[in-house]
Amino acid sequence: MVVLALPFFAHAQNPRSFTPAAFNDNTRLERIKKAIPVIEKIYAQYALENHFPGYAYGIVVDGQLLYKGASGYANLEEKIPATTSSMFRIASMSKSFTSLAILKLRDAGKLKLDDPVAMYIPQLRGQGLTKDAAPITIRQLMSHSAGFPEDNPWGDRQLADTEKDLLDLIKGKLSFSNVSGVEYEYSNLGFAMLGYIIHKVSGLTYDVYIKKNILDPLGMNSTTYEYTQIPKDKFAFGYRYINDKWRREQPLKDGIYGAMGGMITSIDMFGKYVAMHEAAWPERNNPETLPIKRATLREMHQPARFVALNPNYTFPNGKKLAVSSAYNFGLRWMIDAEHKKNIGHTGGLPGFGSNWQFLPDYGVGVILFANVTYAPTAYINTVVLDTLVQMAQLKPRQTSVSPILAKRQMALVAMIEKWENIQPVFAENFFDDYPIDMLKKESLTLFSSVGKIKKVNTMIAENQLRGYCILECEKGNLNMSFTLSPENPALIQEYHLTKE
Repeated sequence: MVVLALPFFAHAQNPRSFTPAAFNDNTRLERIKKAIPVIEKIYAQYALENHFPGYAYGIVVDGQLLYKGASGYANLEEKIPATTSSMFRIASMSKSFTSLAILKLRDAGKLKLDDPVAMYIPQLRGQGLTKDAAPITIRQLMSHSAGFPEDNPWGDRQLADTEKDLLDLIKGKLSFSNVSGVEYEYSNLGFAMLGYIIHKVSGLTYDVYIKKNILDPLGMNSTTYEYTQIPKDKFAFGYRYINDKWRREQPLKDGIYGAMGGMITSIDMFGKYVAMHEAAWPERNNPETLPIKRATLREMHQPARFVALNPNYTFPNGKKLAVSSAYNFGLRWMIDAEHKKNIGHTGGLPGFGSNWQFLPDYGVGVILFANVTYAPTAYINTVVLDTLVQMAQLKPRQTSVSPILAKRQMALVAMIEKWENIQPVFAENFFDDYPIDMLKKESLTLFSSVGKIKKVNTMIAENQLRGYCILECEKGNLNMSFTLSPENPALIQEYHLTKE
C-alpha cells in the first residue's frame, strides 16, 4: 500500500486559499534563550576590546524584544550607567525612518517615487553632471543613486543646518560625482532633501511627521531628534578618545540633516521598530495592525540599487561564501550563497556608533548602540546573529504547501509508475515537452531500479506553485519535482523525476 504524507489541509481548503510560511519548530525559542549567556559575553568582550564608554543591545525574535542588556557609562563624568533606556543618537540608522515617511506619503497618494525632485525643490532643476543626465527622482534619493558624492565626513557636521541652509546650498549649484540613476554612492545630502520633501508634501516638518505617523503609533514616544529635549540623566553623551583621554563630543541640535542621521532613541524603544519590520513577514491574509502596510515594509526590504558582489566574503565563523549586497530604501541588504538574507543599517557620528540587522526568513534581529565615535558595531552584530543561528540551529520559515500543489502531487503519484489513466491536470504544453512514450520509458527504467512506491513524502514547497517530494520506494528513493502554470486552476507545466 502506498502511504501519502499529506499536509493536513490538502483535502479541506479552497485551492485559492493561502497558508503563511511557518517555522514548525516548537523548541526554537527555548534554544535561542539558551544562547543568551554566550551573546552577553560576546558583547562584553567586544566592548572591552574596543573601549566603548557605554553600550546597550537588544535581541528581537518574532516581533518581540526577547532580551536586552547594557553596560558601561552613558555619562563618564558623572558615572551615570548606560541602560537599555539610555538615549543614544543612532546616526544613519535614522534613514529608514525618513524612507518610511516617504513611502507612507506615497501610499496615501501624496507623491510618487519616480517624481522628479525638482517638483518639490525647484532649485535643483537642470542640475546634473552632464547635460544629458536624467532628472533626479525621489527613488534615487532613497537608494543613493542621485549622482551626489559620498559625503559622510562632511554630512556628519551638517545636522543643525536649517531648511534655508539646504535650499541655499542647492541654489548655489551642487557638485556631482556621477550622472543620476547609474551608480550607487552614499549621500547624506540626498536624505536631507527627502526630509524637506516630507515637509513640503505633508505640511509637517520631517521629525513631526515621523513622530505622528511612525514613532507614536509604535510606542516610541520619547524618541526625538533634539537632544535638548532629553533629561541629562537619560542622554548617552558621545565620546572620542584623543591624547590618552576621553573627550566629550558636543552634540548637534536638530536641523534638516537630522533626516539622514539625527534620531535619538533607546534599545527599549528601537526594539519596537525592529519588531515592526520582523512582523511584516511572512506575507499573510491577517488584518493590518502596523503603522505602515506590511507590503510597504516588505517593499522596503528589497534591493533597489546594486552595490557589490564579493565572491569570497569571510563570515565571522571563518566560512567563505559569495555575497551580493544592495541598498534598499534607507536600509542595506545582503544575501549569501546559502540564500540567507540580512537587512539593516549602520550609523556613525562623532560620539556614536550603532547597528541593527535582522534575518527576515529566520525571524531574528539584533541591535547595538555605543557612545564612542564611529563605534564598529556592524561586525559584532554579524557575529551575534551568526552565533544565534548556529547555536540554536535555526532554520528559515518553511513555505506552505498550497492545496493545489498537494492536489497535483496526488494526481502525479497515481500516474507516474506506468503513465496510464491520464488525468486532466496537465497544461497544454506538457505532452509536447514530455512525450508520453518518453515518460513511460523513463518511469520503466527508474522504477525497475528502485521498485514500487511505498511512501510519498509531503511536498517541499519552493513557492505556492512549485516544489518537490521524495518518493520512498522498495529499493531506493526518487525525487519528483514539478511546476504549475499561472492558469486557474493551475496545471502541471514542468516535471522531473530523478533518482536520489
